[in-house]
Amino acid sequence: MLNPLSKLKRLNKREKYIVYGALGILAALVIYQVIINPFFEGKTQMKNNLERKRAMVAEMQQWQSDYQALAQNAQANEERFARRNKGFSLYSFLSKMTIQAGIKDRLTYMRPTKTVQKNSDYRISRVEMKLDGVGLEQLVNYLYAVETSDNIVEITKLAITKKDKELGLISVVMQVEAIEI
Repeated sequence: MLNPLSKLKRLNKREKYIVYGALGILAALVIYQVIINPFFEGKTQMKNNLERKRAMVAEMQQWQSDYQALAQNAQANEERFARRNKGFSLYSFLSKMTIQAGIKDRLTYMRPTKTVQKNSDYRISRVEMKLDGVGLEQLVNYLYAVETSDNIVEITKLAITKKDKELGLISVVMQVEAIEI
């Protein structure tokens, strides 16, 4: 039995170059697969991980700013809630606002309801009201006064229909809510 080196010695020069070339290519492939390729794959994977981490940090920063905005809003609402009169009634507040806006005579009806929140000390007071034959400017002034008051009152529904096209009068049905203790 001949060993591989003795077989190699018997080959002519051209055949030796082919064998050495094949061994070189084989060695290059092994080096590429064992050293070079894992290095570049690791580098690519590290870049992808870094991008994912950056996206996570950006998302967390967005959540943090959202949380801070919500916390500031909650604090401002608590301060507004504390400034509200202890005996606050949404019904009487809205009635007083119609007098101030000069549209008390246009008030057709006011229907109050209260909803008690489960597992809470808070109640949602709701008033549905209809204003008939008001001008658009009067309505806008009334809505602005209601929404910007320190009483944390919110208009949740608003339906507007034309009453008199010539005079520009409209009819409004709205639902207004407030949280009460």
